[in-house]
Amino acid sequence: MRFNRRSRLATVAFGVAEALRRHGIQAVLSGGGCASFYTRGAYLSADLDFILSKPARRAVVDAAMASVGFSREGDRYVHSKVRFYVEFPRGPLAIGGDWQVRPARHRRAGAELLTLSPTDCCRDRLAAFYHWKDRQSLRVAVAVAARHRVRVGVIRHWSEQEGKTREFEEFVREVRKARATGKHRGRI
Repeated sequence: MRFNRRSRLATVAFGVAEALRRHGIQAVLSGGGCASFYTRGAYLSADLDFILSKPARRAVVDAAMASVGFSREGDRYVHSKVRFYVEFPRGPLAIGGDWQVRPARHRRAGAELLTLSPTDCCRDRLAAFYHWKDRQSLRVAVAVAARHRVRVGVIRHWSEQEGKTREFEEFVREVRKARATGKHRGRI
């Protein structure tokens, strides 16, 4: 797969995931890149964070990334024609203390991309809001929930476990406001 300066985040994510898969590596898109994927660019991330499902040798990851034009610079992979860089944060795939995270599968033109589900993407962004008071992360979680069906009971339970019931209620209010504008579908 070839990328250029106009390659969109989703295109790069699918290409990287497919290159990794061809090298026997399974990885899940998480973090801001996942949020950007679900908001279709309403939120823009500069990086793609992939969590490896199981450990892989650095040389194999380097070869996979090189097969689509990325080279390693420190802890990140860069491409001369792509505005996004790729990182592989340490796993395992989890949101806070919840390790029961099941990735969502997306297919496009014969390629497969694993991501956090919309529900888990919201929880991932809400974690930053809950623990660091990051208002942008709240807005991103709202944008994801306003555009996709999320399992509000799962988010509520997790929020209670985190001791963040009041913040969860703010999230729900903001999602309702966003959906009331008529621009988004679904109910919460």
